[in-house]
Amino acid sequence: MIRVRLPAHLRTLAQVTGEIHLDVAEPVTIGRVLDALEHRRPVLRGSIREHGTQRRRPLVRYFAGERDVSHEPPDTPLPASVAAGVEPFLVVGAIAGG
Repeated sequence: MIRVRLPAHLRTLAQVTGEIHLDVAEPVTIGRVLDALEHRRPVLRGSIREHGTQRRRPLVRYFAGERDVSHEPPDTPLPASVAAGVEPFLVVGAIAGG
């Protein structure tokens, strides 16, 4: 069971409170988690990743095992602690400005 935490605006969009729990087949990768998330909550399609390219949207970051994995390829396996549900996979809205 993968635990996913979303920022407040995406929780509101997805009409969820707290974490989302997902079943993801091995190997647990960034792409598989996001695929499962968008399958479970279709309203999130296009808000975390671009529709056509599946690339991460600007100002969205991913964290797993206390590490920024935003620039990793989608087939990157997640840390064992995240894959086991001990730690959550975080989708974070980045802060911009100067």
